[in-house]
Amino acid sequence: MAKGGFPGGMGNMGGMMKQVQKMQKKMAKMQKELEEREVEVTAGGGAINVKANGKKEILEVKIDEEVVDPDDVEMLEDLIVAAVNEAIRKADDMVSKEMGKVTGGMNIPGLF
Repeated sequence: MAKGGFPGGMGNMGGMMKQVQKMQKKMAKMQKELEEREVEVTAGGGAINVKANGKKEILEVKIDEEVVDPDDVEMLEDLIVAAVNEAIRKADDMVSKEMGKVTGGMNIPGLF
């Protein structure tokens, strides 16, 4: 082992720090891009349509008027919940997949 305690000496540590900084820049750029990307899901056979972005913000909810039944509000509420939850899951998957490309598949808890 080299004097500095790191295999290959301090020069190797400097190179590693540059790689980390480069990855951080790529990740910041990707996060910005993902915030602007959208996912879209439907529930109830297309009766409910929800759009979300990479920040997991719901951008739009569309409801087919045929499913608006004043006597069955509970069904409509369930469809909305299902669609919103699926949109958030899909946004999470999109972010994880794209960030995985930047991090080389490293799973770093709490990173994104």
